[in-house]
Amino acid sequence: MHESHIRPARADDGDALNRLDHDAWSTLHAVSPRRTQPFAPFFDERNRPGDLLVAEDGGGLLGYIKLAAPTPLACNRHVLQIQGLVVADAARGRGVGRALLRAAGTEARRRGAVRLTLRVLGHNAPARALYTSEGFAVEGVLPGEFLLDGEYVDDVLMGRSLP
Repeated sequence: MHESHIRPARADDGDALNRLDHDAWSTLHAVSPRRTQPFAPFFDERNRPGDLLVAEDGGGLLGYIKLAAPTPLACNRHVLQIQGLVVADAARGRGVGRALLRAAGTEARRRGAVRLTLRVLGHNAPARALYTSEGFAVEGVLPGEFLLDGEYVDDVLMGRSLP
């Protein structure tokens, strides 16, 4: 990733994150409707600045990754889950997604996690290839879990251990 760096999100990133979500939206990776203007606040009780890492360069945000607990259970605290990875269209192919994924692994280890999991749509071949190249393996598939653009799409569960 050239001329950019990764940092924790700040509360004042909300507007830029809303724009990024809106502009990068696609049924290749999104199951929820596209954000519409006027945007609701990006950060709330489910999305806190402390859950996100952002990639930025001098021109603004290039992407983000959300890292959070998959459940509120104490017996599951050793696992963190990637609950969103978004890269601006203009930044694709520059290593931003890979850098965010690696930063999430480092952050997960810092928080004491020993496993990192995620969910990805079955038809999202570029994301699945990235995750596989970074050590994630398919651990389950929910066939036809989502109906997107008139097609049933699998929900693929992936995970990896954190050394």
